[in-house]
Amino acid sequence: MPYLSRWRLILVFGTCFLGLWVGLANFLSKETLNSLPSFFPQEQVTLGLDLQGGSSVLLEVDTKNVFKDYMASLLDEVRRVFRQEKILYMNLRLEGGTVLKFTPRNPEQQEKTLKILRNLVEGVHLSTADNGEIVMKLSDVIVKEKEDSAVKQSIEIVRRRIDEMGTKEPSIQQQGNNRILLQLPGVSDPAQVKELLGKTAKLSFRLTHPTMIPHDPKTKSAPPGYEVLQYDEDKEENIPRYAYFVQKKTDISGEMLEDAKAGNANGQDVVNFKLDAVGARKFAEITKNNIGRHFAIVLDNKIICAPRINGIIPNGSGYIEGNFDLKSARNLAILLRAGALPAPLTPLEERTVGPELGSDSIQAGKLATLISIGFVLIFMFVFYGFLFGGIANICLVMNGIFLISALTFFGATLTLPGIAGIALSLGMAIDANILIYERIREEVRNKQAPLNAIGEGYSRAMATIMDSNITSIIGALLLYIFGTGAVRGFAVNLGLGIIISLFTAIALSKVLVMLWVRGWGRNKPLPI
Repeated sequence: MPYLSRWRLILVFGTCFLGLWVGLANFLSKETLNSLPSFFPQEQVTLGLDLQGGSSVLLEVDTKNVFKDYMASLLDEVRRVFRQEKILYMNLRLEGGTVLKFTPRNPEQQEKTLKILRNLVEGVHLSTADNGEIVMKLSDVIVKEKEDSAVKQSIEIVRRRIDEMGTKEPSIQQQGNNRILLQLPGVSDPAQVKELLGKTAKLSFRLTHPTMIPHDPKTKSAPPGYEVLQYDEDKEENIPRYAYFVQKKTDISGEMLEDAKAGNANGQDVVNFKLDAVGARKFAEITKNNIGRHFAIVLDNKIICAPRINGIIPNGSGYIEGNFDLKSARNLAILLRAGALPAPLTPLEERTVGPELGSDSIQAGKLATLISIGFVLIFMFVFYGFLFGGIANICLVMNGIFLISALTFFGATLTLPGIAGIALSLGMAIDANILIYERIREEVRNKQAPLNAIGEGYSRAMATIMDSNITSIIGALLLYIFGTGAVRGFAVNLGLGIIISLFTAIALSKVLVMLWVRGWGRNKPLPI
């Protein structure tokens, strides 16, 4: 005989209240939300491009350019080390973007040469041909890491560029290995987007003047070889716009930065950074000769940080300290990583969706969903009566509310295929109730007591319910993994709907049925 414990009641109804609270804003107008107290939830489901109109651009990251720059830098470093170690060589060249070849003039120096190269750079395969030629090739792991890093860095730069437009709720997603899907609600001209992304975000490390500091931020004149640059204004923290005389000559370019991330040193939040081999050598020389001087980090001709050089940094790794908290340290690390586009972005596809079409899609989607739900509600009342049909319909309505709340909580974007996924998941959600009710009917026909019939009905239907839902979840998961764009939106909504239906059909419906049996339905036959 099933037992209805207090903790189960609290858990089930508490979950229902939480779902209603999170999704509340989606059922109210903007004007009503603005008039409510601030503690009421304000977040609503973000509508996709096909529902509210705007522009969509599919970009491809040319990762070949990443390896070209990296190998060119490596080539210069190999030349420098060979001169330093007095290694004689000939025919040093690059092939295929990821392969470096040369021939040592003195065969007796071959082992020494290989040892030097192993210590110089990690993640390369070294091999020797029959003619004595040495081949350096980037490993597959390094190639994959640099491709992934280039795409992620490009996404960060694209996001910064799009933010300058003031576009509300842009969607920037990676598609496949080297593509970026950019969706901009409310932007009707893709050419404007491509022009914005065509700008070069330039990062550089430059020394400031050793003694002179402009007292007026509006100063235009500067000593020979210097220019006046201002701090980038942080609107959130309201940081004043300081200015420095900064060398026009770039000491270290953003292309030499390998990584930057937030960290901690001496109990303070800092930004750790790492330069490549060429940048590390230059950085060591600069820090050795300019202790006590400020070293400005310049992004798009705006100073984002000007730390003081406190000592020699020989290995190209160091940290930037200042009045950082964890958030500002992370933001600075992102700015450093996203300083310059690591590779060109090529537009592959662009399209524009008008707001009228999006409005029509919303209305059509609403109508189709309401009609399908209406037929399901009528079906359940007709076949399972007012009590059990009503409980199933309550669970169905809660399923829809939970689904909207989940999309709101996770910040998911609702698209037209997503509406189709919601309609399908709501139709599938009622299947579990039907399986349970048919089992209960079977137990009632076998002369079981009401409580026993309910308990047996739920327990015996469980295996079938789990089998059918798990196979559907696997299908949704595969669509999400191998699909892109709209297909993924459909898969997300379908998967969430199936998971939520397990809660509403099994937990919520059972609690409601048990409450009726132990209350108004005590000692009465089950009306099913």
